[in-house]
Parts: sequence; structure tokens; C-alpha cells
Amino acid sequence: MAIINFGSINIDHVYLVPHFVKPGETLSSTDYHSVLGGKGANQSIAAALAGSDVKHVGSVHKNDAGFTHSIRASGVDCTHIKEQTSVATGHAIIQVTEDGENAIVLFSGANHALDLQQIDDALEVASPNDWVLLQNETNAIGSVINAAAKKGLKVAFNPAPMTRDVHRLPLEKVDLLIVNEVEAMQLVDADSIDKAQTELASRYPQSRIVLTLGKKGVRFIHGKTFVEVPAFTVDALDTTAAGDTFIGYFLKHYGELNLAQAQDTSAESLKKILQTACAASAIAVTRPGAAPSIPHEMEVEAFLEEHLP
Repeated sequence: MAIINFGSINIDHVYLVPHFVKPGETLSSTDYHSVLGGKGANQSIAAALAGSDVKHVGSVHKNDAGFTHSIRASGVDCTHIKEQTSVATGHAIIQVTEDGENAIVLFSGANHALDLQQIDDALEVASPNDWVLLQNETNAIGSVINAAAKKGLKVAFNPAPMTRDVHRLPLEKVDLLIVNEVEAMQLVDADSIDKAQTELASRYPQSRIVLTLGKKGVRFIHGKTFVEVPAFTVDALDTTAAGDTFIGYFLKHYGELNLAQAQDTSAESLKKILQTACAASAIAVTRPGAAPSIPHEMEVEAFLEEHLP
């Protein structure tokens, strides 16, 4: 099983601030660093460090090709990353407070340079057991979903950041929908997480839904299957890549176990998968940065041995 990730690649400009900047305010930062980021790149790295075969499809400006080094170093196949000449690499301005919360301003840039030929080339060598992974930071998402479904591939979609355009996508072809609390409520126009959960299950019965709840943990919902696990308690330093780390680890283990059983996994198996992904996310928030904070599978295994009975 391989994961083919049509994902963003960003340069993250990270500023440590005492609080999020307010309108009209000039705020001094106490620290600054620039690192590889983007939900797509983060999720590719997480899945690769979890032990999965990952192929990343995306674009950067040719002058920033060096920023993809950490993607390659993590074991990700970067054959389908194009170098652009006329559009800047996507980037993010990230404010991180002293208690680990973050606020992000995003510029899409080369992440919106995906074309149909690049999609066809990446899917041409896909096997029936492969997964296609998407976030909402690139263009042509609907085209990728349709092309993947036509080839009989399973599709995992993380609609982050959430926009109104997501409602026009062929979500009926998505096998795994991964959303946080805010994204879930926005996707179905609900005013509470419980209403959103009920509506998601009703509106997208074909999808396995993974609902991440931050410090409260995570839920897996599909038909009569409902599994919930709590988050691990750690001292958070930077939450930037927490969700991406969770997704990479979850998809690796869920895809492989689902394939091995050739049917829906048991509640106990799902619990273990969710705990593993939560453990990876918990480690990530104790470290600064996005991609550099993602742990290796051996670290996750050690964490689980320490924190689970």
C-alpha cells in the first residue's frame, strides 16, 4: 500500500509572540525561524516516518527546491514535485504564542499550479490498494478525487483550511474524511460538535469520519461503529503540525490494517490505531516547528509503552 499525497509545500516563517497581533498593533517577536511546512508536506513526512510508502505530488519555485530536502530525507518519493519558474513557493506567516497556540496567514503560490498532466502522471502507476491523500491547500482537488475514484483508489480528504468551495467537491467519492471541530461544524453548518457529528454521518454515509477534538481526543464514526479515545496529556510548546502528524500516522496504520482484514476493522483495532496517531501528535506538540517536530515511529512506540497500561 502506498499513499499518493497531492499536497502543499510551504516555507513557514515562524514568529514567537507574547500574544496574537491585534488590528493596528505592532508587535515584537522574541524569536524567528524559517522551515519547511504546509499541510501536504507535513502529512507526507508523518506518513513516511510512520513507515509508509509515500509519493508526494506538488510544486515549488526552482529557487526554493532545497526546502524539499527534508521531505526526501524522510523517505518520501518526490518524483512528482515540479519546479516552477513563474510563481513563488507557497508560504505561511505563523504566530506562535508562549502557550503553544498558533495563528497562520497563508499564501498559496505554487501549491495552486497543479495541472491535469501532473495528476495523470502521478496516478498512472498507482496500484488498487493505494490511497490518495488530499488537503484544501492545492488546486484541482475535485479533479484528483474524480480521477482517483475512476481508477478505484481510496481517497482520504482533510478539508483544511475549510472554505465554501469544499461544498462543491464530489465528497460522495471520499472514503475517509478527516476534520477537526471547527471544520466539521462549518462543513455541515452546525452550531455544535454533536450536531455536526450526526449530520456528517448522515450526509456522508459512504465515508469513514475521523473527528479530531484537540485536547479532548478523537472519534471514529462509520455506520454503527463509534470509537473514541482521549488525547495524551503533555506540555505543549507548538501545535502547528499536530493535526498533520495525526493524519499521517492514522492513514498509514488504518490503510494497512483495513487492507489486511479486507473489511472494516474492529473497534479494538481502531482504538489502537487512534492511540498511535494521538501519541505521534502528542510528541509533535512538545517540539517547535512544523515538519521538524514530527516523530519517528520508534519514538511513538516508546511513548505508547510509557503512557499506556
